[in-house]
Amino acid sequence: MNLIRTTALLALIALLALPVEAQRRLYNQDEVAELLYAREDSLELIPEVTYKYYVLQHERNNSIWARHDLYAMVGEGDANTGKEKLGIVEFFNRVQVHDLGIGDTLILPSHYDLDHRAYAPYPRYYEGAAELDKLFIIHKGIQAWAAYENGRLKRWGLVNTGTVGSRTPAGRFNFNWKEERRVSTLSPPGETWLMRWVFNFHHERGIHIHQYQMPTGAPASHGCVRTILNDAQWIYNWADGWRTTAGTATRGLASANGRIIEQGTTVLVLGDGEEPSGPPQRFLDVNGAPSIRVAELPASPYDIAPGTHQQVMFDRQREQQTSRSTP
Repeated sequence: MNLIRTTALLALIALLALPVEAQRRLYNQDEVAELLYAREDSLELIPEVTYKYYVLQHERNNSIWARHDLYAMVGEGDANTGKEKLGIVEFFNRVQVHDLGIGDTLILPSHYDLDHRAYAPYPRYYEGAAELDKLFIIHKGIQAWAAYENGRLKRWGLVNTGTVGSRTPAGRFNFNWKEERRVSTLSPPGETWLMRWVFNFHHERGIHIHQYQMPTGAPASHGCVRTILNDAQWIYNWADGWRTTAGTATRGLASANGRIIEQGTTVLVLGDGEEPSGPPQRFLDVNGAPSIRVAELPASPYDIAPGTHQQVMFDRQREQQTSRSTP
């Protein structure tokens, strides 16, 4: 199956339960990157995508022929082409298409092979962030992240946030220091939990964005935010960290990098208390039709309460600068 060409968005209806074994599987991180980022277009040229339910069925009650009919429909008569386009159903839903049987329900998109932002669980435009050159958002309910540039969606991807007892803190933060490779302080005796492309956004608690293994089900980390390798590296290079009197912060201790003179890219962690106990619900039923669940964003990023004492200090500085510049 040629997964690189596949950027269609298919999903099993949210009511279908997955076995526990499926929830424990790990994403193939290279494959996820190929599926999501195979194509990039101008945001204005990406068409809107609608969705419909599709029930696998065949007059002979034969699941093999039912899947063949599905392939042919998606491929506009060419079953082989349709089979290639169905690759992403396995990515988004942790299932193998060839395991589907009579009566299983799929959600099919109106367009295939589009820029990945066509299928994003985030709005393409965020007016409240129009004056921010960069904004990074994590939504714990959707288990996905988004990067905005002047209010325009630049990129999105998947995350695993903290599990029960170690929830990722919600609030407004800033990226600060970063390291390409870091061993987790929570590594048990005799083990090394290596995190790659680490970018911290909660200095007081040591909460980072980083690459690590990613279960396909519920939140799984000890509070940090896991991403695939391709995303972690992209975020590492895209986001801005602290600017200090010694330059850009690249180590764990701010004091080792001089005094902080400018905060990094703003980070919002939303969806507190919405963490799923299993795979996140990606679609909602609206008037009998499936609709992708889109994150609700605040009118302004500054409507979200600061998540650290340091952020409170940054807010105070920002307000003072605003008052001084106001005639």
